[in-house]
Amino acid sequence: MTEQIVPDSEHRGIVARLPQLPRDLALLARFDRPIGWWLLFWPCVFGVWLAGAGPQFALLGWLLLGSIAMRGAGCVYNDIVDADLDRQVARTALRPVASGRVSKRAAWAWLLALCLVGLIVLLQLRWQAQVVAIGSLALVAAYPFMKRITWWPQAWLGMVFNWGLLVGWTELRFDNWAALAAVYAGCIAWVIGYDTIYALQDREDDAMVGIRSSALAMGARVQGGIAGFYAASVGLWGLGFWLYRPDPLVCLALVPVTGHLAWQVATLDVADPDNPLARFRSNRWAGALMAAACFVVGNAGA
Repeated sequence: MTEQIVPDSEHRGIVARLPQLPRDLALLARFDRPIGWWLLFWPCVFGVWLAGAGPQFALLGWLLLGSIAMRGAGCVYNDIVDADLDRQVARTALRPVASGRVSKRAAWAWLLALCLVGLIVLLQLRWQAQVVAIGSLALVAAYPFMKRITWWPQAWLGMVFNWGLLVGWTELRFDNWAALAAVYAGCIAWVIGYDTIYALQDREDDAMVGIRSSALAMGARVQGGIAGFYAASVGLWGLGFWLYRPDPLVCLALVPVTGHLAWQVATLDVADPDNPLARFRSNRWAGALMAAACFVVGNAGA
């Protein structure tokens, strides 16, 4: 029953083979679209690798599990809150709660199960990182409402999606906040850029039903706006690296990710319905390149 799979699913074949209820739960948590947990996980890697304590593969394994579970929980919560709006947008009308295939009660139960996985991950961290991680809950709870009250919900998403940077850092060290703040601010600008690209898919439907987004706010200047936010992200990342290790050579570590972000902007075609989604998904590679830069800067000379 592939007609009940949302249009932007990345794993139609795998999901389509599942029985109805497991399929709907997988769709509800966006397990068919791993780009979301990649984008949640990469900032965790930034924080861990920039902290300069080596690869830390065991820690990253736990953070990956937490990213998958909590991204899923966030999506379930978002779909519960946004069910009425989702029914009015072509791309989201087939989501399990919006379509009525999963009741809100069942969705809340699934949300609780995912949060229990997140709790297991939380208990693996030292208490300082636990406190930081719990601090994200208010931001997560408020996010679904931002599209109703501001034209820049992407900025709020940037604060939420990059919280793992702070968690990863505080698990390993508790200093150099200026460098961390600059990198975090750069990550927020990065999210505004890539989530604006994602929002290009829904501009017409969003305008009709009253959903606000940066893609609508920028209007005809959206490509230049995305370029500006990406430029700001690179500049802030460079500042953070410099505050962490004042050596001109550290900025060279940002050359690959800068090139990738420039490619996204140069090849973005707002008239092609498939192009924005492909450019958005390519940010998993932008995250990988930034993670490599953090490892180089954090562990140089170690």
